[in-house]
Amino acid sequence: MKKLFSHVPSGIICLLIVVIFFGYLANSMGLANMLNTIMHTAHDLLLNTVFYLMGICVITGALGKVFVEFGVVDLIQRLLRPVMSPLFNLPGVASLGAVLTFLSDNPAIISLSKDRKFSRYFKTYQLISLTNFGTAFGMGLIVIVFMIGQGYFAAPFIGLIGAFAGCIVSTRMMQHFTCKDYPAYRDEPACEADDADIKEAEPDDAAPSHHDSTFIRTLNALLDGGKSGVEIGIAIIPGVLIISTMVMMLTFGGSVQGMDAAGNPIVVYTGAAYEGTRLLPWLAGHVNIIFEWLFGFTASELIAFPITALGAVGAALSLIPEFARQGILDGNAIAVCTAMGMCWSGYLSTHTAMLDSLGYRQLLSRAFVSHFCGGIAAGIVAHLVYLGLAMAGAV
Repeated sequence: MKKLFSHVPSGIICLLIVVIFFGYLANSMGLANMLNTIMHTAHDLLLNTVFYLMGICVITGALGKVFVEFGVVDLIQRLLRPVMSPLFNLPGVASLGAVLTFLSDNPAIISLSKDRKFSRYFKTYQLISLTNFGTAFGMGLIVIVFMIGQGYFAAPFIGLIGAFAGCIVSTRMMQHFTCKDYPAYRDEPACEADDADIKEAEPDDAAPSHHDSTFIRTLNALLDGGKSGVEIGIAIIPGVLIISTMVMMLTFGGSVQGMDAAGNPIVVYTGAAYEGTRLLPWLAGHVNIIFEWLFGFTASELIAFPITALGAVGAALSLIPEFARQGILDGNAIAVCTAMGMCWSGYLSTHTAMLDSLGYRQLLSRAFVSHFCGGIAAGIVAHLVYLGLAMAGAV
């Protein structure tokens, strides 16, 4: 089979996939309705979801920059340092990477790992595992603030606990795979410290500058952080509009236009936003007992969130308002979606570039497997914690 397809031009394969996918949608919805739904859904996502997410990115970006400027990030990473070795098998300075990715996005860990004053604390296998470690906290603040904005307060922080557990699983698995495939990396220093490095006891990425007045430093931090938030907001537009539109068209059904004589809803396609074929719920329905048992999902449509989060967590967040309108959201779903959204945070679209920048692209498949397992563990832990607190009457 592999040899057969190796002789087929890639353009033909691409055309076949496009024709099959859009042919399926057009056959189910009608060609005109399919095209109208794509345009209306993308337009509504841009106006009502992307700009909302961008607003959150700007505010959290400004707050994060202020934390960096005035040493709050440094304080937090010093408090977290004692747990790094026993839980993650990483040096204490790795906590700085967790804080920075939580406040911004996954690639923040790469800029740190390329700093010699930072990377000299790591063995090679530990430095490689930073790809998984940092990704598990990427856009964490944005995800939590967004979920709180939906009216849930305790559940997002339960999700943070789940993401923390998922990060442990993913990081440890990646370290195991790396040492198994490349035993020399276990004892090999990631970076040889030179005389200039030795003079520095800690990485100074979070060290604030005191040359300007407090007012000027605050103003510069707010504006620079807000600008970075705009860049993140712009960066998530393709993922939200493309991935979310396709996922929604495979998740939700047509519009209900009254009831028939037997009392069943009459479903028709009108070309309105968020109409679709319900293919994903149909597939998930055949194994829904697994998702209900593992994550406590009460509706098969909810599986669309973690599927979308594999590619882009910003796109996954755009599903939440529609879930709320469908009446299928609850505290447990918010906790699980927060955990899996944070832990996965679009790793399929970022791990390749992250590992490539570190020079270890050959370990990409190991990173994918490790992080997939970490995301599943994050969802399970979030569900169990929420279930325990619910039984105790705490949520």
